[in-house]
Amino acid sequence: MGRDATLKIAITGHTSLVGLLGWPVEHSISPPMHNAAFASCGMDWCYLPFAVPPGALAEALRGARALGLRGLNATVPHKQALLSLVDALTPEARAIGAVNTILMGEELTGHNTDAAGFMRALRGAGCEPGGIRALVLGAGGAARAIGYGLAQAGAYVALLNRTPERAASLAADLRAALPGAAVEHGALSAALLTRLAPGAELVVNTTSAGMWPHTVAIPWPEEVAFPHGALLFDLIYNPAETRLMALARAQGARAENGLMMLVHQGAEAFRLWTGVEPPVDLMEAACRAALRGGGDAAHSDGR
Repeated sequence: MGRDATLKIAITGHTSLVGLLGWPVEHSISPPMHNAAFASCGMDWCYLPFAVPPGALAEALRGARALGLRGLNATVPHKQALLSLVDALTPEARAIGAVNTILMGEELTGHNTDAAGFMRALRGAGCEPGGIRALVLGAGGAARAIGYGLAQAGAYVALLNRTPERAASLAADLRAALPGAAVEHGALSAALLTRLAPGAELVVNTTSAGMWPHTVAIPWPEEVAFPHGALLFDLIYNPAETRLMALARAQGARAENGLMMLVHQGAEAFRLWTGVEPPVDLMEAACRAALRGGGDAAHSDGR
């Protein structure tokens, strides 16, 4: 249904344009997701992907402003670079340290919808984060948003990364943004996971290990028992079942992939740009149709 809806869009001189800045963007499934939503709502809007190398980001923003675009999304590698390029930041984007959505008007306002998108997806999976013990694997842009969302909701968060200095830096940023937040950090290692895993109720994989086409990779040391009864939230959604998800299920855990985070962060951006309530179910259907059609976008942080 979603893919068919995108085919009915007719670009006119009245069409409002929004789009995605990334490098690369050719496999993104955000265009079919948003264009299906616009078509379903009868809106003369169109979402386009723009491949923008890192050195051209400031120029691309100037061009988008000059061309009258209504809004933008940003994905790897631009989320942190946009902090200094927009005119204003929401408190959440500033605290997270990354911009994934821009509302364009007289000012370019940087937002971050990743945290809200993740929290909606998490609660949709039946997990209420207040007071739980969470392990976040990775320390990149997605980990920043997820760590912020969890800590703000009152979870105990342990940030684990193969380069522990990056985890330490992110933990310091989150504690500064959320005074009193229970945030720790360490190395993503078998030794530390052996100690922390038994008490974990939620594990979030924000790394790309296991992402198509490198589906044999796994970020969890297989000699470490996965916490029985915990929820694994793997941000990868292509393949729909990663090796990490299979490991978690085999050891008595629940597992979800990252598709619904992608949908909900996109729905938040849709609301910001249009003021219209997004058709979330249709956006999900459009994403699933795009993946069945061979889309290679594999990680929610990559749109």
